[in-house]
Amino acid sequence: MSKSAAEFSWPARVYWEDTDGGGVVYHANYLKFLERARTEWLRAKGFEQRALMLGTSMVFAVYSMQIQFLKPARLDDALRISARLGVCRRASFAMTQVISHERDGTELCRAEVEIACLDAETFRPIPIPAQVLTEIQR
Repeated sequence: MSKSAAEFSWPARVYWEDTDGGGVVYHANYLKFLERARTEWLRAKGFEQRALMLGTSMVFAVYSMQIQFLKPARLDDALRISARLGVCRRASFAMTQVISHERDGTELCRAEVEIACLDAETFRPIPIPAQVLTEIQR
């Protein structure tokens, strides 16, 4: 489901549970769509989050996010959520994510996300394991 090695995209659909009283996606629910796409990006790179936690005692966690809500998504809309890796550092990396309409590519939401690698027990920053870093940069 990748457009290229640099950009991953994942399909989603808007359900009743995602909408507010006005019939549009409630603003906090956009974060769920973004999280699911990041999880599937990581899975496509060969890493399951639970396995990373149990096998290497590490987790990834969002520590910063800037988000722009550009246009509303509505009930039954087919969406495409993209994730593009940005700068990688020793214990964190950046991603740009976009939620758009599947049918015409209209951007609905854009987010700049900073993700930290943390020890699963102490939740303190740790270096991203070399194998993980190599794979996510491919």
